[in-house]
Amino acid sequence: MDTTSTRTMAPALAPTDVELQQQVLDELAWDGHVLPSEIGVAVHDGIVTLSGSVSSYLARMAAQEATHRVRSVRAVVNELTVRLPAFAERTDEDIARATLSALAWDAAIPADLLEVSVSDGWVTLKGEVERYLQRDAAERVVRRVAGVRGITNRIGVTSHPVTADLHRQIERALMRSAEVDAEHIRVEIEGGVAVLKGTVRSHLERRAAERTVLGAPGITAVENRIVIDPRID
Repeated sequence: MDTTSTRTMAPALAPTDVELQQQVLDELAWDGHVLPSEIGVAVHDGIVTLSGSVSSYLARMAAQEATHRVRSVRAVVNELTVRLPAFAERTDEDIARATLSALAWDAAIPADLLEVSVSDGWVTLKGEVERYLQRDAAERVVRRVAGVRGITNRIGVTSHPVTADLHRQIERALMRSAEVDAEHIRVEIEGGVAVLKGTVRSHLERRAAERTVLGAPGITAVENRIVIDPRID
C-alpha cells in the first residue's frame, strides 16, 4: 500500500509594509557601501522612500540599488542627499581631472567622444556613443569619483537603421538570459526605441531585461513598462 502523500505548497504571501521595511533595512546593513544608520526607510503599499543624508553619491545610488534588490519592492523614491565630509571635499577642477582619468581607464567607454563639465561637485556628461551600455557604463564609473555630489547624463546614442529581424534577436536574447523569465515579457520596437511590457517578479528581473535589450545594436533607448508582481507563477 502506497502511503506517499503529496503536499501542495501555498503561494507565498507578499510581506506587509512593516515586514518589507525590515527586509530593506537588513539589505542596507548587508551592503558594504552604505551606513544604515544614515538612512530612513518608509514603506507604503510596497513603495519604499529613502530619506536622510549620505557621505557620497556612490552611497546614495548603492542604497537605491540595494533597496531594489529586495524582492517585493515595487518602486523606490530616493530622497537621500549627499553631504560630503570635510576630508572628501574636492575642487571642481580636481573632480574634472579625476573623472576624465576614470573614463579613460575604462576600456568599455570611448572617453574621447565624451565631454565632462563640473559645477559645485555636480558632473554633467555629454557626447555620443554607439551603444546605450556605454552610456550607462560612463555614469557608473563617475559614481565612484571622490567628491561627486550628483550626475547628469546627457550622453546620446548614435541612431542606426533597425534590422528587420532585430525583434526576433531581442526575444532570443531574453530567452537566453538566466536572470529573466521571458515568458511574461513582450517587446515592441518603435524606431530605435524598444518598449518592454509584461510582468516580472522583481526589480532585478525588470532591470536585467532592460540591460539585455540595451545591448542590442540599433537600440538607442528602452521604455520599460514592465510591472513588478512577486505573485506571478
